[in-house]
Amino acid sequence: MYINREIEKFLIEQDMPATKFGRLAAQDPRLVLDIRMGRELRNNMVIKLRSFMEGYRQGMGA
Repeated sequence: MYINREIEKFLIEQDMPATKFGRLAAQDPRLVLDIRMGRELRNNMVIKLRSFMEGYRQGMGA
């Protein structure tokens, strides 16, 4: 699955605004908006975002 789809799914599941996701995951409130506009992410950022989403989901279930 592409990271942009994973992020969009996460935002819906968690009812989280795009700017909050960017701020929490990468200290960049424009991150999701930039991805939607075609921003290409480096592999280390993709890993960081996936790790954030997994950790956030686990924290919500605790």
